[in-house]
Amino acid sequence: MAFCRHRRSPASPAGRSTGNPGPGPGLMGDFMTRVRDMAEQGVEQPAPARIEETRSFPGPAGRSAARSAAIGVFALLALLVVWYAASDRWTPYSGTGAVAGYVAQVAPRVSGPVTEVLVEDNSRVEAGAPLFRLDPTLFELAVRQAEAELAQTLQSTSAGTAGIAAAEAGVAQAQANLQNVRATASRTLQLVERGVYARARGDDAQGALRTAEAQLRAAEAQRDQAARQLGSASADNPQVVAATARLQRARTDLINTTVTAATDGVVTNLALTTGQYATAGQPALTMIDSRGGWIVADFRENQLRNIDPGDPVEIAFDVAPGRIYVGRVGSIAWGIDAGRRSAGGLAQPDTSTRWFEPARRIPVRIELPPSEEPPPKVRIGAKVSVVVDAAGENSGVLWLIARGLMRGSTALSYLY
Repeated sequence: MAFCRHRRSPASPAGRSTGNPGPGPGLMGDFMTRVRDMAEQGVEQPAPARIEETRSFPGPAGRSAARSAAIGVFALLALLVVWYAASDRWTPYSGTGAVAGYVAQVAPRVSGPVTEVLVEDNSRVEAGAPLFRLDPTLFELAVRQAEAELAQTLQSTSAGTAGIAAAEAGVAQAQANLQNVRATASRTLQLVERGVYARARGDDAQGALRTAEAQLRAAEAQRDQAARQLGSASADNPQVVAATARLQRARTDLINTTVTAATDGVVTNLALTTGQYATAGQPALTMIDSRGGWIVADFRENQLRNIDPGDPVEIAFDVAPGRIYVGRVGSIAWGIDAGRRSAGGLAQPDTSTRWFEPARRIPVRIELPPSEEPPPKVRIGAKVSVVVDAAGENSGVLWLIARGLMRGSTALSYLY
């Protein structure tokens, strides 16, 4: 088998092979030819456009304004911190004050159903005024039974009944009167010591107490005299003494079926009604003593450093917007309930997980002088704001600023 070789002829100027023609230039060939021609002629290819980034920076004036604003804010915060610390030391303020007063829970001394309520809610009563009555039927029967027992005992001991029975009734009445007068005199003397009442009022109360004690001694003397007239044998007889005591107890219980006011006051939150069963010793009616009151304001512990009894206080009642009252620090509470638990006789530590433990607040008692009349519509529990002049100068710069803030605060109470 013979092989034939074909020799390729030299390429033509156009780049074509004369012996074995190749494929035509086409689009790619034309593009490469143009590129080569442009390179030979020194023509530069156009460079792609550059995208320039433009950044804006504040000028010197803007940086200066920002720096001044930052310095101003920092200075204001520093000034507020200094004022906060200084005011807590020398002009402590509390907006959690409240009006306080004596609240009496009136309870009967005997048990029984209520037959009559003699007062209305929010009505004023005077000392000794009847408040409500209990059914006296069983107590009247007890008195009759005790009288019969005493008569039987005296008859058995050849003693009369009329004189001793009358004397025992007088003693029971005198004892009940002494109890009421003693309670009223005690409250009056406390108010005299605080300066709410004049000293003459205290003298009258002591005189009434001495009179009641004298009446009781006189009733007891009459009873003893009646017993002596009946003869020592019958008076010293244990049966007579026991029967006399039972009669006296029965008469006292009968008197106590009418519950009276121990002091001047106001009946509040009245829920007692006819037919309700009243239990001895259980509160059945609430009274607010109208002869005196005070203010209790809670201060943080770090505010108490310079507060002393007698420091002047400015007071703003929410019930009297726009007006400032003047008072004095009466006393500082000696303790509060810390809520610490115990187990097995040992105190348990407080395992609080809070970031900041809340500040403990101590009650401070503030009193108005007798010359300063409280607002006419003030009530027990009314909200009060107070500021104390702990420096005692009444003319310092901090005190002047605190007074101005108090007046602004009480003016705003017109709106909320």
